[in-house]
Amino acid sequence: MSDAIKHECGIGHIRLLKPLEFYKKKYGSAFYGINKLYLLMEKQHNRGQDGAGFASIKLDIEPGRRFISRIRSTEKQPIQDVFSKINERINHELKLNPSISDNIEKLKQKVPYLAEALLGHVRYGTFGGNSVENVHPFLRQNNWKHRNLILAGNFNMTNSNELFKSLIELGQHPKEYTDTVIIMEKIGHFLDDSVRKMYKDFKKEGLTKQECSIKISEKLDLFKILKKASKKWDGGFVIGGLLGHGDSFVMRDPNGIRPAFYYKDEEIVVVASERPAIQTAFNLNINDIKELDPGSAIVIKNNGSVKIKSVLKTKEKKACSFERIYFSRGNDSNIYQERKELGKLLMPDVLKEINYEIEKTVFSYIPNTAETSFFGMIESVEEYLNNRKTEEIIGKKSLSEDKIKKILSVRPRIEKIAVKDVKLRTFITEDNSRDDLVEHVYDITYGVVNSDDTLVIIDDSIVRGTTLKKSILKMLDRLNPKKIVIVSSAPQIRYPDCYGIDMANLESLVAFNAALSLLKDRGMESLIKETYDKCKKELELDVKEMKNQVKEIYDPFTPEEISDRITQLLSSHLENRDVKIIFQSIENLHRACPDSSGDWYFTGNYPTPGGSRVVNTAFINFFEGNKKRAY
Repeated sequence: MSDAIKHECGIGHIRLLKPLEFYKKKYGSAFYGINKLYLLMEKQHNRGQDGAGFASIKLDIEPGRRFISRIRSTEKQPIQDVFSKINERINHELKLNPSISDNIEKLKQKVPYLAEALLGHVRYGTFGGNSVENVHPFLRQNNWKHRNLILAGNFNMTNSNELFKSLIELGQHPKEYTDTVIIMEKIGHFLDDSVRKMYKDFKKEGLTKQECSIKISEKLDLFKILKKASKKWDGGFVIGGLLGHGDSFVMRDPNGIRPAFYYKDEEIVVVASERPAIQTAFNLNINDIKELDPGSAIVIKNNGSVKIKSVLKTKEKKACSFERIYFSRGNDSNIYQERKELGKLLMPDVLKEINYEIEKTVFSYIPNTAETSFFGMIESVEEYLNNRKTEEIIGKKSLSEDKIKKILSVRPRIEKIAVKDVKLRTFITEDNSRDDLVEHVYDITYGVVNSDDTLVIIDDSIVRGTTLKKSILKMLDRLNPKKIVIVSSAPQIRYPDCYGIDMANLESLVAFNAALSLLKDRGMESLIKETYDKCKKELELDVKEMKNQVKEIYDPFTPEEISDRITQLLSSHLENRDVKIIFQSIENLHRACPDSSGDWYFTGNYPTPGGSRVVNTAFINFFEGNKKRAY
């Protein structure tokens, strides 16, 4: 994605099911869990570059000793910063008390972070700012062990305002208006309520206060608490939590919008946002790792028992297709093949656009995340060439050896056209100076494109088109090709996302601006005001009855017409250059990614009622010139 957009976070949860002595004996280190969580987080670094956090709960610690540890960072390399500080603290304690290194019980008591229940988080800041206070895990403290709650998640809620009001109605006074705090307080309320009720019941049975506390640890039903807390949640979410007495959980939204995978055996339970992160960290086969079902939670009790149960009624699965196109690391076996298929399926349109003149075409990709789709595109070119060569050779009875060699020598011309200069920083805020620096974010390879060549560049998606217009197209223009063809492996992004990606408004989307431009050119501007009025009326309805009225902005035009206008908007500054932008079709997206049907940013078909409210609100904000978020 040449545009820098911020997106969903990643979580990692590890629960050691054996005593720490077991890992020291088998793996040579009592810090086995910490080391593995570091790997789990680093392998999901792509999901969070604004911040990272770590939290742990020690089991069976006597009163008066610290059993909760947490550390967070917003440094340039936040994961490394977190774990280097953990390492420093561990080494400091070992230096002060060298005799405890072989005494695991004392080591556990003295050394922070050394624990059985671990929760990690990598964050892209989409809402709430990027200070360390906004970095997960969040902590809700209490002197009752069971009421301590640590929370981290990959989520956005579309109805945070309603959830906030419900907390006030319960008598609470939330300290912040962020969906993370709201969700934590919602879970915390039902956690407190459950603990209070159980305490009263056990007291009636004649148990002492201390005995009540032990019983609560045994009997606390996290599934019931999560079910009550999540009853009105509307959004995409994977939320992980630790309780002070050692219970832990990870829960997924009922549409399966956000991803979650787990592995468990007799030694360990692992949950993460990405499957290959677990594979790599624990050297596992792909079949060893399971996907957490939509609407389900995995709960690990403090005694080590593991259960997976449905918490919310499963709805139609709408797993985010952007995960497959861009967000998840491409080393997942299925995602790798799907991205290649996205490239292959674009090739018929590309061949038509270059008039099948492969010898006069140079193929490349920008940025590196588009490389896998590029491989698929090239495979498709090679298949076409092989068919053409076969027809040429079979169709002629007598060919000289030189002629056959000439036919067989034709191959796709593949070049590394652009390399991003990671050292370059656009530190100047004044527009003209900044634009000049943006133009040079990529270094270009000279001498590989001729003036009679067509240059085909595949990108994984085009959101705003800003980098494409101000940097990439200007850069490619300097190579002086006959024609530039930009290919997006994703369809046109027409609508805001409200389940994790930072696309909160409409006016930043180039497809939306293209539709507005076409409406104005064709004298259909009245449709803009009509849509505004319909969106206003829509918000008067119950949220479950709302429909996406913004679709009407696009309805008068074919996808090709929108693509052509996007081309004009992004290449108007290249007066003497033939430019064409080709987008993936919705049909081919679903052919390539059959198990990830979540496509609301392309089609406007939101999987939850709150999505329709968000898109209508976003249009109202656009029309009124209001820059606030739609959710």
